[in-house]
Amino acid sequence: MKEVTARRVRSVPPSGIRKFFDVLATMDDVISLGIGEPDFATPEHICYAGICSLERGETSYTSNAGILELREELASHLAKLYGVHYDPVGELLITVGVSEALHVALLTVVEPGDEVIVPEPCFVSYKPGIIFAGGTPVVVEAKLENGFQITAAEIEQVITPRTKTILIGYPNNPTGAVMSRERLAEIASVAQKHDLLVLSDEIYDRLVYGVEHVCFPALPNMKERTILLGGFSKTYAMTGWRLGYAAAPGEILAGMLKVHQYIVMCAPTPAQVAGTVALREGEDAVQEMIRQYDQRRNVIVQGLNSIGMPCFEPHGAFYAFPSIQNTDLNSEQFSEKLLSEQKVAVVPGNAFGDSGEGFVRCSYATSLVKIEEALARLEEFVNRHNK
Repeated sequence: MKEVTARRVRSVPPSGIRKFFDVLATMDDVISLGIGEPDFATPEHICYAGICSLERGETSYTSNAGILELREELASHLAKLYGVHYDPVGELLITVGVSEALHVALLTVVEPGDEVIVPEPCFVSYKPGIIFAGGTPVVVEAKLENGFQITAAEIEQVITPRTKTILIGYPNNPTGAVMSRERLAEIASVAQKHDLLVLSDEIYDRLVYGVEHVCFPALPNMKERTILLGGFSKTYAMTGWRLGYAAAPGEILAGMLKVHQYIVMCAPTPAQVAGTVALREGEDAVQEMIRQYDQRRNVIVQGLNSIGMPCFEPHGAFYAFPSIQNTDLNSEQFSEKLLSEQKVAVVPGNAFGDSGEGFVRCSYATSLVKIEEALARLEEFVNRHNK
């Protein structure tokens, strides 16, 4: 029988994150620092809004673009936080998580053969999404010495006549890096100079600690050439609700809506109702979660540094990205042996691209008690495998 799977699908390996969690599911007494998911339940009043929606029988399709009330709340939210103004009717799209928003955006703007610049380490979906859309990922390494912030000069070095888009994700998964306003402004200048589109994945925008998050389309003259991607999963602990959004100029948004219509029709109705309440009434819960994440962040970063796993200080998301240079193992060996010997789960850095080799990702979206126990187990492991 002929090969039936498309070449572009065959060329993409399975997610390096999921591989470890397939193993994890078969083990007991494992402390997981791997999964990128809040350990908090969705705040009660947000859940209640979704429950009431179901009880009212709101189980039909919504508008393809999403419930207008939700889009209006979202427009108000973005204007209030970042001073960037979107028309809820023609410039906002509610999606099935930010993952769908990312893929819809790429399918809308990437032609076969187009090049998309991707800073790395990066979220596991970025490069496969570009390939599935027919594009070519062009990797630029975000270096530790720059605080894992990509520079405009590094981006400009790889621009060719085939370059169409820059795809950035800050606050960053897996490093926890946050881009400064100055560096983002320099990237904006490069995008304008070379007439490039920017896809800015800002799913962790609210989870920043002691620094400012700069919304990319809020930079001067950048709204017109930026697709902003965001969602509810991380900020409101709503991962299972699958609710995200895209914001873009009307012409681009119209194309994205067309792709979205044919893929999923609309996001789940009760989730959209819950999301509306989250934007309207969820700020107290958000601030409490941020406070707890920050506390955990300090504990895990100090702990990793003290046991011989040098760790850059992350200022965003809920990940630490320590070096394993003091051991005799590569990232996959470290993660596999740590899981089997100490029953602690982390994600190998190379799951986020070759630039992540020599690091592992540790999520602090878990309790302080578990973080402290994981650090104790990690110390035993690092001492055993020390060079």
